[in-house]
Amino acid sequence: MKVITSLGDIPGEFRDAFVTIGNFDGVHLGHVPILKKLIEEAHKEKRKALVITFDPHPKKVLRPDIRPFYLITSIEEKIKLLEETGIDGLILIPFDLNFSKMTAESFVRDILWDKLHIRKIFVGHDYSFGKSKTGNKEFLAEFGRKLGFEVDIINAVKLDDETISSTRLRNLILAGDVKTAARLLGRLYNVSGIVIKGKRRGSILGIPTANIMPEKELIPAQGVYAVIAHLGKDRHKGVLNIGFNPTFSDTDLSVEVFLLDFNGDIYGKKMDVFFIERIRDEVKFESPELLVKQIRKDIDEARAILKPYF
Repeated sequence: MKVITSLGDIPGEFRDAFVTIGNFDGVHLGHVPILKKLIEEAHKEKRKALVITFDPHPKKVLRPDIRPFYLITSIEEKIKLLEETGIDGLILIPFDLNFSKMTAESFVRDILWDKLHIRKIFVGHDYSFGKSKTGNKEFLAEFGRKLGFEVDIINAVKLDDETISSTRLRNLILAGDVKTAARLLGRLYNVSGIVIKGKRRGSILGIPTANIMPEKELIPAQGVYAVIAHLGKDRHKGVLNIGFNPTFSDTDLSVEVFLLDFNGDIYGKKMDVFFIERIRDEVKFESPELLVKQIRKDIDEARAILKPYF
């Protein structure tokens, strides 16, 4: 897959392509029908399958009041996941306030037509673009007739009678429902980070944990989770706690992983944590001894949950 980061540097091979346009945050199951149809039809006609997206996400520019703005995937993850679908090219349009002022008509004429001379475009039923979001499926259909490209509208994908969307996914993850989130994603939700030094209470209690500094702002709800932790090529069973350690009256949010059946120095290493299931809420215990007793129960429950994965 070729990644293009400048509209002034689009290779000739991508003229007359079949394209889709969208934010594709999460690259989830709701995106699959569009991407699958794009690739199948483009390759059937011996055309390139091209995805157009934006970096940063438009809402980070247009709604600076929303902080933090939770992205499901980092730009690096999005590129990797889109590549795995089999598309031929990805145009990453740099999005800023100046670009946001481009009208829908200018976007279609100047980019989709003059720069790319697209043959067909696939969009979701509710997708909109351009200044004031005046570009929609009816708008595209009208310009397709004028300029000579086809437009294919893809219906929403539903799970449990609800549309699969990036917003729904964010809300599930923030609520700690990582199990349902995985069903919508088509894979496990993950958070990566460098292992840093914490307060070392886990070692004192006999349950040493690895504290990670998450690279994402989208962190599941406070609580205890059964997870799979990747360290390089190695996979480990784990119990993860997200919270403020109320038993010790901490004020900083921490993400701590206890790796089962593991003993080693991993400070400074990158850990990728995949969430399997939430075990319980974070609870304040009357003593460290009661906390340890509960953690032992959490470990037993995590082993049972993780058994099918190992």
